[in-house]
Amino acid sequence: MLCQNVHKFGQKLVRRRLLEPREGFERPEAGPLNTLDLVALGVGSTLGAGVYIVVGEVTVYDAGPATVICFFAAGVSTLLSGLCYAELVAWVPRPGSAYLYSYVTVGELCAFIIGWNLILSFVMATACEARAWSYTFDSLFGNHISRAFQETFSLNVPHFLATYVDFFAFVLVLLLTGLLVLGARVTTLMIKVSTGLNLFIPIFMILSGFIKGDLHNWQLTEQDYRSNTSGPSSTFSLGPLGSGGFVPFGFEGILQGAALLFISYFGVYGMVTAGKLAPNPQRSVPLSMVISIFIGFLAYSGVSAALTLMVPYYQIHPYSPLPQAFLHVGWAPARYVMAAVFLCTLLYSFLWATFSMFQLIYAMAADGLLFQVLARIHTHTGTPIMAILASGTLTGFTASLLSILDLVKLMSAGVLPDYTLVAVSILVLRYQQDQNLNKNEKIKEEIEISDHESSPSEPVPEAGISSIQKTLWYPTSRIPTWKSGQIVYGCAFLLVLLLTILSLILAQWPSQVFSGDPGLTTVIVLLLLLITGATVIIWRQPQSPTALHFKVPALPVLPLVSISVNIYLMMQMDAGTWVQFGIWMGIGSIIYFGYGIQHSFKEKNEQPPASTSQMLDKNVPSDESS
Repeated sequence: MLCQNVHKFGQKLVRRRLLEPREGFERPEAGPLNTLDLVALGVGSTLGAGVYIVVGEVTVYDAGPATVICFFAAGVSTLLSGLCYAELVAWVPRPGSAYLYSYVTVGELCAFIIGWNLILSFVMATACEARAWSYTFDSLFGNHISRAFQETFSLNVPHFLATYVDFFAFVLVLLLTGLLVLGARVTTLMIKVSTGLNLFIPIFMILSGFIKGDLHNWQLTEQDYRSNTSGPSSTFSLGPLGSGGFVPFGFEGILQGAALLFISYFGVYGMVTAGKLAPNPQRSVPLSMVISIFIGFLAYSGVSAALTLMVPYYQIHPYSPLPQAFLHVGWAPARYVMAAVFLCTLLYSFLWATFSMFQLIYAMAADGLLFQVLARIHTHTGTPIMAILASGTLTGFTASLLSILDLVKLMSAGVLPDYTLVAVSILVLRYQQDQNLNKNEKIKEEIEISDHESSPSEPVPEAGISSIQKTLWYPTSRIPTWKSGQIVYGCAFLLVLLLTILSLILAQWPSQVFSGDPGLTTVIVLLLLLITGATVIIWRQPQSPTALHFKVPALPVLPLVSISVNIYLMMQMDAGTWVQFGIWMGIGSIIYFGYGIQHSFKEKNEQPPASTSQMLDKNVPSDESS
């Protein structure tokens, strides 16, 4: 009896959503997109003004002028994750989000984790935009607003909260949330204007860096730092010097900066979703992704290079870096122009992120994974008011209580695990059995038997170690079977565990590892041998013959490299960030196991996990796209 209950509980965790046909009118698909169209979409969605606020924090406290290298490392990580995400998109023939794709292909628990983490990322992104808007607006008036809040609403909770309650950001969030409740939308005109302004920022900054930059700012010494310290006081304190030079905080600082700047290329995944409309996605998607990320890297690295050439990195204002840089070089009018551009683009970014967030909340509530009240649609405005109010309230309190650095860290803590799960999903999905059920539904008992019985092509198991070795190294079937799929599941779980241990050792004791410590060296060698063995076992298993418009090349190596890079970047996060992330995941666990697992899949939809081919014959509801 206990085993049956455990088995049923496990089935609920991996049950997949069957995509139901849309009722009534279906929107026509957009025309075919060539590589240039995808590049334009990727660049437009990648460049964001909010990143230029984060640059100040990363430059001052993590990387200095080497922020350029941080953007490169973050771009490589994004490219690897983006290729995995592109295949996940290919499994579902309708637009949607990572939450929907994982629900259809992998299962409910993975979908909830991805969706819940995406909500965290969107909350942190919108709160960061609001906080950045507050800082930029405040900088135009000599930082008098922040000083008043600092004196009146100071918070003495180090490492967890901001130094003061930012009521300006809170009110801004409430006002924009009210507009969304009334039915405001991100229009095409807003997108075009914001894209143009976003292109203005890097171009103007790079030209300014050529004119007002000084190469000596990449070769700063302790003497330069002391001379600035003894100079006239500023409205903010100087940042740390580190060791000076171009890489003042070493390789560790570059990795920490890359973990934060990973979010700078977040918008490229919108281009991946649109890539299924390309005539030749297998070529267009990776090529356009590489070009978009490269253009984004040129823009972001150009801005950070110009910024560090114009201002010594320890003098950069961490919360309003670009406007204050023009004030530093004596271009006060340009400061106001840059601030005005920032305020416009930040408002658009805020509306876009909030719109995506409440769409996701509504979709999860409609599926029963979140409270049903969040899926209610107002009859007059046609908007999910409760989802908008919930997201706006959470964003408002977060923006008023946390600093930008904490917001960015939590956003990265939500994004990196999600794309790690996406890479793991691709790793196991390609090796799973395709049941190929026809349109006539089979009874549950027959499906359950087919899930657990061996394929006819499998030989009768033999006793002894030779049988196990034969199953792992020399599978007889050329198509995935239930047994080969389970082998890949087990190896993938083992690989994630081994890579986590390896990344933890390399992140915590790098000097001992590279200095040849015998104990750590032995552990590293054993971990690498186990990782290699598990990878070879996966490689030996048969892959699914299902035709997709895009498949990840070099399987299983590329997803494993993506998993390794993402996990290693996660290890660069500090303990306080993981405590806050753990609290968020704890709340999510209570919601899912206390409510979601009982209310998802109503009785009319209750059925065992379906094959991928069965789900691909159905359509996705239009409200999932974001």
